[in-house]
Amino acid sequence: MCEGSQTAQLNAMRTNYDTTTPAAELDRRTVFHPFTALARHEREGPLMIVAGEGCRLRDDHGREYIDAMAGLWCVNVGYGRPEIAEALREQALRLPYYHSFSSMATEPPARLADRLLSVAPGSMSKVFFGNSGSDANDTQVKLVRYYNNALGRPQKKKVIARRRGYHGVTLTAASLTGLDSLHRGFDLPQPGIVHTTAPSRLWEAEPGIDDEEFSRRLAHDLEQLILAEGPDTVAAFIAEPVQGAGGVLVPPAGYFAAIQEVLRRHDVLLIADEVITGFGRLGAWSGSELLGIEPDLITYAKGMTSGYVPLSACVVSEAVWRALVEGGHDEAFGHGYTYSSHPLAAAAALANLDLIDAEDLIGRVGVVGPHLQARLREAFAGHPLVGEVRGTGLIAAVELVAATDPPRRFDPALRVGPRVAAACLRRGVITRALPEADTLSLSPPFVITEAEVDECVAALRDAVDEVAGELVGEGQDV
Repeated sequence: MCEGSQTAQLNAMRTNYDTTTPAAELDRRTVFHPFTALARHEREGPLMIVAGEGCRLRDDHGREYIDAMAGLWCVNVGYGRPEIAEALREQALRLPYYHSFSSMATEPPARLADRLLSVAPGSMSKVFFGNSGSDANDTQVKLVRYYNNALGRPQKKKVIARRRGYHGVTLTAASLTGLDSLHRGFDLPQPGIVHTTAPSRLWEAEPGIDDEEFSRRLAHDLEQLILAEGPDTVAAFIAEPVQGAGGVLVPPAGYFAAIQEVLRRHDVLLIADEVITGFGRLGAWSGSELLGIEPDLITYAKGMTSGYVPLSACVVSEAVWRALVEGGHDEAFGHGYTYSSHPLAAAAALANLDLIDAEDLIGRVGVVGPHLQARLREAFAGHPLVGEVRGTGLIAAVELVAATDPPRRFDPALRVGPRVAAACLRRGVITRALPEADTLSLSPPFVITEAEVDECVAALRDAVDEVAGELVGEGQDV
């Protein structure tokens, strides 16, 4: 066969892909899904979402759902916003991509960085852009290492995170994450990352103690861990203002004041992981602002673009920045991504922040958030399967237990949380069963109405009751 015929045959093979099979079936055959039971997906296939507007989604069979999770805690301004689509179109036509290595720059990331610094807490200086919260937290750990090397402290490298914290799934970010299900099978956590107590009143607080006492106990736990590891080896502490995927854990009053006192005493940097809480989810621009956190480094992602395109940011304090600059000896900083400071992503973020400002969506959270919190507490007051209702702003969770006094967990094999989430889905509401606890979370778009909140809460209550009835029928003691 001549060379031309071989090339033609190869090109024909490359274009011989399937255009007739339904997308859901192609997905089942070909797509490797994250955080998915692989064998079950291989048997049953996906729920194929094809359109969205506001708080509502539509599947390929025409059925509509309220998305009570804003995708994955991120679609803050709602689906189908033409303003963001138009910003992407304009930027794609003008300049769809250029890199940021070797001092090369494009306009949207510069304007976005200036805007982020204008609302960031504390004395923040520079913004490093990435693609996801996971890679941003990896970057934070590298920055902490570079910083201590620049200061001549090569032994000060360990990072303390919290059990039930969530910081991503790359090797280092998954190590920071305090969930065993992200460690099993992957030989994690990596050396140099240790975990302290989660601020979970349900499972960690002694009976009868108030928030101030609980906060002091948690700070004591942290300090004892620092002392055990050696303060000269501990470089940073990373924390979400409100722990998201680990259970929507709202810290007790006085928690961050007590924690920061310990960190300052031992010269330990504070990384605020604002991937979920940034850009209004708690009713303020940042969780740090709301909870009195004074971070040295901040991680942003999700709500920065409302999930329309991937983008993350590491915000660096002036003190850390100066150490990086002065310790670099005018050599190139050896870290970055092909898509760092991507102009399309930055253009989407700017349009998204314009919407949040123009429509006062953070003010809207201050109205509809308390409604969500009140309705959940009313709906589940005294429910025999509910150990705790938690939340603030537009983020909330209902944690289910086998017994309430004292609290006792369900056998994980019962899959209570996932069963409740599936029952909600049958009622046209998308919630999320969080890992390693039978906890159902709600984190809707900021544009959700009070009536839609009521629909979500009613569906969740009905779903919990349905699964409770199933458990009784299975002979479970509930």
